[in-house]
Formats: sequence, C-alpha cells, structure tokens
Amino acid sequence: MVAVDKWIQDDLDALLDALPPRVSGPLRVRDDRKELLEVILDLGRAPEARFLSGDVMLDSKEVDEDDLQYVATRLSEFGGDNRAGIPRTLHRISAIRNRKWGIVGITCRVGRAVFGTIGIIEDLVFSGKSILLLGRPGVGKTTMLREVARVLADTAKKRVIIVDTSNEIAGDGDIPHPAIGHARRMQVSTPAQQHAVMIEAVENHMPQVIIIDEMGTELEATAARTIAERGVQLIATAHGNTLDNLIVNPTLSDLIGGIQSVTLGDEEARRRGTQKTTLERKAPPTFDVVVEIQSWERVAVHDDVTRVVDTWLRGYPITPESRWLDESGQVKRAKEVSSTREPSGAQTVQQYADASNDLALDKADETRIFLFGVGREKVEQAAESIGFPVNVVNDLRGADVVLTTKTHYRRGSQLVKAAEKTGKPIYVLRKNTLPQVHQFLRAVSGNQDDDGPVGIALEEAREAAQRVISGVKSVDLHPQRAYIRRLQHLLAEEYQVASVSSGKDPNRRVTFHKA
Repeated sequence: MVAVDKWIQDDLDALLDALPPRVSGPLRVRDDRKELLEVILDLGRAPEARFLSGDVMLDSKEVDEDDLQYVATRLSEFGGDNRAGIPRTLHRISAIRNRKWGIVGITCRVGRAVFGTIGIIEDLVFSGKSILLLGRPGVGKTTMLREVARVLADTAKKRVIIVDTSNEIAGDGDIPHPAIGHARRMQVSTPAQQHAVMIEAVENHMPQVIIIDEMGTELEATAARTIAERGVQLIATAHGNTLDNLIVNPTLSDLIGGIQSVTLGDEEARRRGTQKTTLERKAPPTFDVVVEIQSWERVAVHDDVTRVVDTWLRGYPITPESRWLDESGQVKRAKEVSSTREPSGAQTVQQYADASNDLALDKADETRIFLFGVGREKVEQAAESIGFPVNVVNDLRGADVVLTTKTHYRRGSQLVKAAEKTGKPIYVLRKNTLPQVHQFLRAVSGNQDDDGPVGIALEEAREAAQRVISGVKSVDLHPQRAYIRRLQHLLAEEYQVASVSSGKDPNRRVTFHKA
C-alpha cells in the first residue's frame, strides 16, 4: 500500500503575537512549541501553557484585566458561542464570562492544518459514501474533516461546501484558510442556525459534498437526512466515541436510522429467540459509514451502517475493520476480534463452579452479564446479597458471560448460536429460580466456599428438604434474614416440599413440611 505522508501548518506566530509579551516570550524560546496545545489565561491566576508532555506555568505574575483586554482587542469579535479567532488562521480563542458578561478567562487553542491525515480512510472518502466521524475531543476529528474538504475539492474536483459553525474548519475571518483548498465555506452566525445553513447550502449552491462539524441537535440530524435524500455526499463529525454511543443517543440516533420499540407476534419472537418487545431500526441511515477515530494513526471502520445497526440491535457481535499506520506510514487493515475467550459451549452452574479456577472473573471487576430468559431483577437482587458487582447488559458484544435457562438453551436460538460462535461463555440454569442464580453468581465470583451465611443456610435447607422427602413430617430451619428466607422458600419449591415462615425478626425462621 502507499505510505501516508503528513506535514503540519500551525501559524503559531500569529497566536503568540496576540498574547501579552510576558506570556508569549517564554513560549517563543521553547524548542517544543510544535507540541503546544493551549494557552490558559484566567483572572487572578498565573498564565499556563498546555503541552503534550504536561502543563507549564509561563509567568509568576497573576493574569489581570489588562492581560485579558490585550488579547481580546487583537481578535475578531466574540460570537454568541463565546468563540473568536485570528483572521486567516485556525486558532480558536474561547472566553469564560462572569454573571455581568465580563471576560474572566480565555482559552487559546492552537489550530493546526495537518495535511495527509486522511490516507487511512482515503478510499472511503473517494467512494462517494456519506461518512460520520466519531471520537473523543482533541482526537483530530476537525483536522481530518478539514483535510477531507481539501482533497475532495482539489484532487477529486468536486463542488464542496463547508458549513463552518464556529469557523473551526476554515479559520476566522471572511477569507478561508488555504488548508481547505478550493472548497467553499459558509459561516454560521450562531450555532442554533447551523441546520438552516445546511439546507441553504444545498438549495442555493448545488454542492456535491457538504462538510459539517459537530452535529449535536435533532434539527441538525433532520437537516442531514434531508441533504442525504437529495443525493449529496455528507462528511460530518458528531459527539460520541463509538457507534454504541450514537445508537443509544436519543438525539443523534436518527443519523444511523433511529431506534424504535416494536412488539412481535408469538411466532416471530420464537423464531428470533427474543422477547416479544424488541428494538428495531426505524429508517435507512443518513450515513453509509461510521469511522471511530481512536488517534491520528488508528481508526475503526463500520461500513454498511444499515447491516451493522441491525446486527447490534439483535444482540449479535459486530466486528469493525481496524485500520492503522505502521512505522513506515503504510496503512494496515484487520477485522477486530469480538471476543478473546475460547469457545466453551454451554455449562451448568455446577460445571461452571468446577472450572472456576480457570474461568472466574476478577472480583475487583464488574461482571457484565447478558440475560436470555432470566429475570434482571432476580440477578441484581442475588448479586447485592453477596456483594458481588454485576452489570446486566443489553448488548451481547459487551457481555463477559451469557446466562440462560435449560429451556431457552435447548431451543437453539440464533442468539445462543451467535454467543457460541464468538466464544462467549454460556451458563445454563436448571431452573429459573433465585437459589440457582445465587449459586451461579457465587461461581462467577470465584467464591466456592460454602461457609458463608448464605451458603450454610441453603445447605441446611437442602438437607431439610431431603429429610421431608424421606418421610420426616416437618423440619425447622435456623432463623435468617428476609432475603435468605426467600431463597429457602424458593429452594423448597425446587424440591417440591411446602414451606412456611413463622416468628418475629430476628428470630423468624422457615419450616419445611410435606406438601
């Protein structure tokens, strides 16, 4: 594959010229200026600079109002989003204000044009597909978006319009930064009007591609759908680190088709091996591809979003394509593995207990359990009783183990098959009862010691049940707290003997007798 070459333009001197000399002076003599991220000026505090390697105090004298005014007068006017800039640069200056609207703090973020950053997804960009970029703040979404605009306009020769909400992509001032090449830029007067400018761009300027940064509202999601339906390629960023974040975001889930709850018929629910009420995609997704930006050198690509979202909603594992740059700048690709566990098939609680030395999860971690035919409340109650942290998840991909019943496992549903295929451990309860769930959790926690109060109480109940079955008229158990008494009553049901509680706490006890 072709190696990816990158070079950076930062216009750093323009930013330093806007800072008070006592702040910019120490920065000008540093050898690591290329790693400068932000300069922080807060009233009554020493000025600071933030580098990749850490924070540095620039001067011992506290920032005063004159310092803040010095910076403010060398910038463009602050907008409604409290952001300003330096004309024809990509630097972003943000203000912090007091209750009287006076500036009490300024954040000067260094803006850099990094050319060559889209080599890792260049094939997707040229494919004509609409692409949504996700990633944490500062990971490089806007930088990549800017480079996409330049390459599509200059190399692909397409009509590209950038909807630039806070002049993040093309810089401050009426003349856009050269980093966007021949792409055109439409400024947005206030973030609340971004959706309207998106529609205006399509209606007035006949673009083939629209570039949008930081989509975050329902109106913007609706406008994006309208644009996509007109055959315009969309390249945008949105809040959220992963596709999972987007699916569960009620505001932005429409970007990938939207989610709705539907009720299935009995036959269809049995065929799918799911509950009657389930989640499904509402409409075709606005974006064809979702790219999770993990760093400038690594991304995860979800192609064919329609298929990916449908797979996710049915609880099956999804495997994005992982792409990264090696040391020589070559783009490497591989399918991510959805589970690192070896296939183990189904196990009963007792089999799980026997293998606990090899498979038990770290007690310090929260065990993620996917339930199939087992009540959530029952699992959480049992977990609380033994103080073992669990997290009942709705996504098979994110589970450590699958817990189901013998009846559900024997049906051989698609969900069970998917779990087995990806190596998820499946543990089968003989009966869907609280004692069985409790025994399972004790096995999961690696705690096979029956000397605890719950273990002792349940063992006593088993012996009592056996005695009643053997002919003893009734057996009184030792007094126990309410939760343990409930476990004992449920165990009695398993053994098909009758049980009753009597007495007052703390001496209230369970008695087993013939049914």
